[in-house]
Amino acid sequence: MQTRLGEALLQQESRVVEEALDGIFGEQCLQLGLWGDNRTFLRFSRTQQSALIAETPEGGPSAVAELHRLPVESDSVDAVLLPHTLDYSDRPHALLREVDRVLRSNGWVVVLGFKPAGLWGLRRLVPGAGMPPGADHLISDRRLRDWLQLLDMRIQSASRYFFRWPLTGNKARGSIEWERRGQVWWPELAACYMLTAQKRVSTLTPVRPLWRRKPQVVAGLAEPSTRVSRIRFDQNH
Repeated sequence: MQTRLGEALLQQESRVVEEALDGIFGEQCLQLGLWGDNRTFLRFSRTQQSALIAETPEGGPSAVAELHRLPVESDSVDAVLLPHTLDYSDRPHALLREVDRVLRSNGWVVVLGFKPAGLWGLRRLVPGAGMPPGADHLISDRRLRDWLQLLDMRIQSASRYFFRWPLTGNKARGSIEWERRGQVWWPELAACYMLTAQKRVSTLTPVRPLWRRKPQVVAGLAEPSTRVSRIRFDQNH
């Protein structure tokens, strides 16, 4: 994110996240994975408290933990933000299961992702020209829709954004009008997408997909180690 193109991307994503979080209220907002600095997106949260969990201490997260084993109580979070977190995860199903576990009924998940078939996603196929760097697990917005619906989440909105060539020296226009044109005329070429979904309130026990079921503990073996202590949520204000 140190390049001019990376800064432009963060600015655009700040706008779309601000719009997405504007109508989401409650007590807790949780961001999984660092993208930008630790307040790039959480400053837009409308909840009473917010926190960031990352797998490394760089950037000053609220807690350091494996994202597929969150040190967070079940049914305790009102909104979860995943800013390109799935793009860099080799365990996306496990990560989404944790999101579903910690979310309260009617809780929200906001996902930012790179489009595999967009201009940026296709460039990763060129040897030595990886863009975005290190994002080796891109998931299409259509596939992510299916995964979230399998978790009994209702898709509430979807958008595609950032219509710039994936060149570090790119000086193409980045106006709001240019973004609007891209969304109307060439949406499939967008670099990124955003999906928002809401956890349903279910009175029945759903039939869960196979990849969501927890493995059984074999009798006589030690129980899995407990998660680290619960994170401290920082006040927004």
